[in-house]
Amino acid sequence: MILIIAEKPSLGRNIAAGIGPMQKRQGYLEGNGYLITWAFGHLFSLCDIEAYQANTQPQQRWTMDNLPCFPQEFRFELRKGENKQIDPGVRQQFELIRSLCNRPDVDTIVNAGDADREGEIIVRLCIQHALEGPKSLKRLWLPDQTPQTVAKALSEMKAECDYDRLADEGFARTYIDWLYGVNLTRYATLRTGTLLRVGRVIVPIVKAIYDRDMAIRSFVPETYYALVSKEKTNGEVVELTSKKKFDRNNLNEALSVCRLYNQTGATVTAVKNKKDRLLPGKLYSLSKLQNVLGKKYKMSMKDSLEIVQGLYEKGYLTYPRTNSEYLATAEKDKIRQILSSCAKIGYPVKFKDGKHIFDDSKIESHSALTPTYKIPGKKDLNEREMQVYSTVFRRFVAVFCAEDCVASKTEMTIAVGDLETFTLKGMTILEPGWTKYDDYTQKDKILPKLQKGDAVNIDFKPAEKETSPPRHYTIETLNNYLKNPFKEEKKAAKEAGDEDAENLGADDSEDYRAIFEGLELGTEATRTGIIDNARKSGYIDLKKDVYTILPGGEFLIESLLQMQIKMDKYKTSELGQALKKVYRGSMSVGDSVRLAEAEIREIFHKKDDAEFVKQSDTGFFGDVVAKCPLCGNDVRRMRSFYGCAGYKNGCKFSVNTSICGRVISISALQELIENKRTAVISGFHSQRTGKTFDAALKLEGGRAVFDFARREVRPQTAPKIWEGEEPPLPEPPPEY
Repeated sequence: MILIIAEKPSLGRNIAAGIGPMQKRQGYLEGNGYLITWAFGHLFSLCDIEAYQANTQPQQRWTMDNLPCFPQEFRFELRKGENKQIDPGVRQQFELIRSLCNRPDVDTIVNAGDADREGEIIVRLCIQHALEGPKSLKRLWLPDQTPQTVAKALSEMKAECDYDRLADEGFARTYIDWLYGVNLTRYATLRTGTLLRVGRVIVPIVKAIYDRDMAIRSFVPETYYALVSKEKTNGEVVELTSKKKFDRNNLNEALSVCRLYNQTGATVTAVKNKKDRLLPGKLYSLSKLQNVLGKKYKMSMKDSLEIVQGLYEKGYLTYPRTNSEYLATAEKDKIRQILSSCAKIGYPVKFKDGKHIFDDSKIESHSALTPTYKIPGKKDLNEREMQVYSTVFRRFVAVFCAEDCVASKTEMTIAVGDLETFTLKGMTILEPGWTKYDDYTQKDKILPKLQKGDAVNIDFKPAEKETSPPRHYTIETLNNYLKNPFKEEKKAAKEAGDEDAENLGADDSEDYRAIFEGLELGTEATRTGIIDNARKSGYIDLKKDVYTILPGGEFLIESLLQMQIKMDKYKTSELGQALKKVYRGSMSVGDSVRLAEAEIREIFHKKDDAEFVKQSDTGFFGDVVAKCPLCGNDVRRMRSFYGCAGYKNGCKFSVNTSICGRVISISALQELIENKRTAVISGFHSQRTGKTFDAALKLEGGRAVFDFARREVRPQTAPKIWEGEEPPLPEPPPEY
C-alpha cells in the first residue's frame, strides 16, 4: 500500500482524481492501492525561546535574560493557536498521519507537498515526527494539478532523498528566519517598548519604501534649461530636444549654444526603413504577473497570489510560485497538448521553438506560468478569477500565435553640423497578429516625410524645466527592485565607466543571475506574504498600486538605526546567497546558520561596548536613566524620548532619543542634565538642507535646544509626554 501525504486537502482531492475512484474515510481517502491524507499547511513550527531554557517557568513577559538564543539543535512542535495551546484539529490530523504511516500494510510513503522548498519541509516534518520504522520514501512533484499530470507524475516518482538539498535550503531558511525574528524582535521591542517585528526580509523591504519616501519628502526641485526646436519643414513639425542641459544660472550660455546651433543648421544624414516582426512579451513569472495585475486591476499582491493559487488548485494554471519566464525543453510535448486545447476553442496558435521561449538555463525549479489543457467555462470562474486567468491565457496565446505582428520601422538621423546628432524613431503596425489577443498599447508614430540630404528648419530656444522627484514604489517597481536590488547600482556604475559593471547586458541575464545566486530580497514563494505582514503591522500602506511608508514603518527603521541594527539589502542578500549555496551543496545548513548567529551576536555585543554606550545607547524601555533637573523625579527611557515621572505634577522635562537623525545617548543626556549643556556633538542632519552639522545641546525650559554659540538657537520638536505611572513591559505578540 502506498500512502500519499498532501500539503492540504484540496491537493489530496486532485491527486485522487488522477488515480481513479477512491473511498472516503475519516480524514483520508483509500482505493486502487493508495491511501491519501493531508496536512493543513504547516502542522509544525519551531519551538519558542523558552523551550530551550532548562528548568525555567513559562514567562508571561519578554526579558533580556534569555537573549540572544542560539539553539544547539532546533526543535519543532505541533502548531499552537493564539491561546498558546496546540490546536485540537492540528493534533487530531497529525495523529491520523502517524497511524497511517505506521500501518503494517503501508510500505511506501510519498511526500506530496507543494513543489517548492516550503512544501518539501512541511510534509517531511510530518513524516519525521510520525514514522516509527523504516519505509520507502518517495517524492511526488507536480507542476500542475490536472489528473493527467498527476497520473504521469505518479509513474515517475523519485526517491525522497533526491530532494535533500531542497529540504536543506528550506530548513536553513526556517532556522535563520527564526534566529532573526525571535532574537531581534524581542530585543528591539524591549528597547523601545513597542512591538517591532524585525525580520531578515521584512526590514529591508520596509527600508526601501522608507528611503524612497524620505527622498521624495526632502526633494528640492531644481530649475534647468533644455534646448528645444519645434519648427516646420515641408509643412510638418520636426521636434528636436538636445541632450545638453544648463542650470538656472547659465541662461546666457544656453542662449549662446542655441545661436550656434541655429547658425549651423540641420540636415537629414540617414533614413532607414524596414519591415520587422514584433515579438510578444515573455510568459509570466509570478512577480511579473502580479506587476500587470496590480497596474491594470489595482490588485494587491496578496489578492493576486490567492487567486492564482486557487486557479492552480482547480487545475487551470501551472504552479504559481515560479521566478522564471521561460519553459523547460522537456515540456515541449505538454505545450503542444495545451496548444491543441486552445485551437479547439478557436485561437490561432501553433507550436514555436527558440531560446526566447524554451531555456533551461533560466529555470531554477519551475517553468513560467501557463494555462493547462483544462480550459474553464464561462461560469466556472468569478470576475476576479477570470481577470487573472485571462491575463495568463492571453499572454500564452500571444507567445504561440500563428499570426505574426508585422510593423514598418523608420529611423531618421538629423545632424546639427558636428555639434550634435538627433535620432528619431517611428513605427506603424501593418499586421496586428498577436496584438489582437494580448495587451498592446503602443500607438503608431509616423515621422515627417524627409529624405537623406534634406535641410531641416530649426530654431533652438532654451526651455525652462524642473527636475522631478523620485516616484513612490508601485507593485511593479517594488517587485522589480526586490528581484534584483543591485541592478540600479550596477547600471549607474556602468554609465560611470566601471569595468566591473560592463557585463550588465540589455537582456534579462543579469536578473536571472541575481535570482540564482540569491541576491534577491525574499523569493517568489515568500515575498507576497512578507509584504502583506508589513501592511498588517502598520509599517507600509498600499493604495491602488502605490506603496507609502506609515508612521509605524518610520519608527521601525529609525529605531533600528538608533540601535545600529543594519538589516539592509546587503545583509539580507548575503544570507540569501548562503541559502543558495546550501541548495547547491557547497555550504552546510550549520554553516549558514552560524553566519546568521555571528551577525546577531555582534548586535548584542554592542550593548556592552563602551563606545556604543557613549555614542548610541538609549537603554531599554522603562529604564531609569537620570534624575530630573527640574523636579528631582526619575527620568525614564520611553518609546522615543526620555520623560520625567513628575509629569502629573506639571513637570515638562522631555528630551527626544533622536534629534535631527542623531541618537542622543544616555551619557549625552546625563551630561546635558549635569552641565546644562553638552560638548559639541557631530552628525546632526538637516532635512531642510540635506546637510550634516555639528552642535552642542543646552537645556532651556526642560527641553534640549541647539547651542551654536552666537548662532540661531532652534528648539527641538517637543515629544509626546509619557502618560502612566509605571511603563508596562510588552507582552509577547502572537507571532513574530
